[in-house]
Amino acid sequence: MRIDISAGMLISEITTWSIMAVAGAVLHKGGVQDISTAADAAKALEPLVSSFPNAGFLAKLIFAIGIIGLGFLAVPVLSGSAAYAVSEAVNWATGLSLKLKKAHGFYGIITIATLIGLIINFVGIDPVKALVYAAVLNGVASVPLIYIIIKISSDKKVMGENKSGALSKSLLWLTFIGMGAAAVSMFVLMFKGG
Repeated sequence: MRIDISAGMLISEITTWSIMAVAGAVLHKGGVQDISTAADAAKALEPLVSSFPNAGFLAKLIFAIGIIGLGFLAVPVLSGSAAYAVSEAVNWATGLSLKLKKAHGFYGIITIATLIGLIINFVGIDPVKALVYAAVLNGVASVPLIYIIIKISSDKKVMGENKSGALSKSLLWLTFIGMGAAAVSMFVLMFKGG
């Protein structure tokens, strides 16, 4: 399980940083300052494929394949993680290994989370802005959550022989400081700019 989690996190981080680097380079070079729709993002990809015939169509196709693939990856993960979090918080039967009869609440949360994601498309909420706001909220909320994780993982009463070692604690504290500094910087820049 440790190898699976480590490999998954490593691949996830490489993918995240690659997306940010490529998007930043492409958008900056193309002079794109504001993306409010998926069509804007697809249009920003056109310079990458400008030497190909039908560059506009090709850019849209690449973007569509990426978004569909991301959807197939993200929807089950996000709705599943919401189901685990809510179900464990209210002490419901939890797990994808359980049948529907034994875990009504758990599967209900998966269904509701998926439907909310689908409904967002039809009620006029800008998905790009929603993603940005969700990322900002997650970044700010992660600061106290990381602190709680540090405290719990260091407590021998809670963790027993599995309590965090020196490397784990160091990485957690570095993450806490980095995320905290990023959140504070964001708020300072928001108040100075507006």
